Amino acid sequence: MGSEIHDDRPGAARTAPGPYRSEVTLRVNGKPHTLLVDHRRALLDLLREDLDLTGAKKGCDHGQCGACTVLVDGRRVNSCLLLAVALDGSEVTTVEGLAGDGEEPHPLQQAFLDRDAFQCGYCTPGQICSAVGALAEAAAGHPSHVTDPAAPSGRPVPLDRAEIRERLSGNLCRCGAYPRIVEAVEDVNR
Repeated sequence: MGSEIHDDRPGAARTAPGPYRSEVTLRVNGKPHTLLVDHRRALLDLLREDLDLTGAKKGCDHGQCGACTVLVDGRRVNSCLLLAVALDGSEVTTVEGLAGDGEEPHPLQQAFLDRDAFQCGYCTPGQICSAVGALAEAAAGHPSHVTDPAAPSGRPVPLDRAEIRERLSGNLCRCGAYPRIVEAVEDVNR
């Protein structure tokens, strides 16, 4: 159960879509990819096995740990739960693509390094992608469970420690680096 990357050069062999495969075009980390995808293929498997982007990790494979978190069209998602075929035309950003083409790491990547916000590092790519999404959600005025109900709707939500903890609660760290992770997000949020 996999994907085939199309070779669009003249004369190159192409496998036709079939009853259980469809052609999908994704823009991954700013680069377009057209693939023939099995309908059962999860985005996580496509990224790791077909595009060799191994930053997102397979942890629980049930959407409960957050190790596979990536951004799809700017929103954080558990890539182990998304069927790649349903994402045709989407923009996918993995931890490898956060910094863009520059040599400088994304500010959150740098903050994680500066704050030593990881131990084994297994959850770190998902934590960073989730934090990027959480910062964007708060800036867009999306409330969380701990946001003051009296806060004006649609305005940016200030991120204190409780907000950061709540917004990142779907990402587990078995090593317990949570205090440093919160500090790293606070550093970037200033």
